Amino acid sequence: LSINPAIRSRAQIFEVKPLSEEDIRVAIRRAMEDAERGLGDYHAVLAADAENHLVYATNGDLRSALNGLELAIKSTAPDAEGVVRITLPIIEETVQRKALTADKDGDGHYDVISALQKSIRGSDADAALYYVARLIEAGDLQIIARRLRVIAYEDIGLANPAAVARAVTAIQAAEQLGFPEARIPIANAVIELALSPKSNSAYTAIDAALADVRRGGHGDVPDTMKDAHYKGAEKLGHGVEYVYPHAYPGDWIPQQYLPDKLQGTQYWQPKGNSKVEQAYADQYKKLRDAQQKGLH
Repeated sequence: LSINPAIRSRAQIFEVKPLSEEDIRVAIRRAMEDAERGLGDYHAVLAADAENHLVYATNGDLRSALNGLELAIKSTAPDAEGVVRITLPIIEETVQRKALTADKDGDGHYDVISALQKSIRGSDADAALYYVARLIEAGDLQIIARRLRVIAYEDIGLANPAAVARAVTAIQAAEQLGFPEARIPIANAVIELALSPKSNSAYTAIDAALADVRRGGHGDVPDTMKDAHYKGAEKLGHGVEYVYPHAYPGDWIPQQYLPDKLQGTQYWQPKGNSKVEQAYADQYKKLRDAQQKGLH
């Protein structure tokens, strides 16, 4: 969906986000208690594990949660005491998703996701396949896709960029196919990521840079690096002494890019866990050394 820029410039745009799990939980309980606009007349009792699954399985979509709850209550006969007792299997059926576990606190949902990432990070392909199978059985394609993307860039990263790219392609294929076929590209991605060399150097590098930014007092962008594409920039000295690297042999020439206070800072700490990352590390060191030599 796209909007004409002229219309967009005259409109007020609001971002609509999924409701939080706590928001969904509050709405479910209100619906069960409200006899006038909800389901209060049915004298229903929702088991704790069933409520947790209804909250998690609907991914922030209140309409889906309420529809699943209504279907569960209206399709379940009351017991001898006149109470409609909604259990986990009933909610699994109405929302068409099986629960990962029947653990009453809902922690199992996150435990399995955590175990999947830790198994891939630890290079245990069998454990990773087991945990992703549990997520597949629960129908959590969206969660699987998001988590595998995170794992690919966080835990494999620069050690094997080709594996990262193949994993992203496999995840896209899984999303396009849907279950049950989605399990096949997911398995390919999980096995390759688990057996791949690992490196979190890019992940830790960006966090180190963010830490500097958040501390503040890091200095201004050097004048040579500032935007010069506006009238009056030259008078301010913005971009005047910038040297165009492509005009020099090797498309490189030493010049200052970081603010004065951060000169010499090294955010990326390469691990060299693979030939690929070692090649990047060698190039990184070569350029840093030449840069520092050229600026002194």
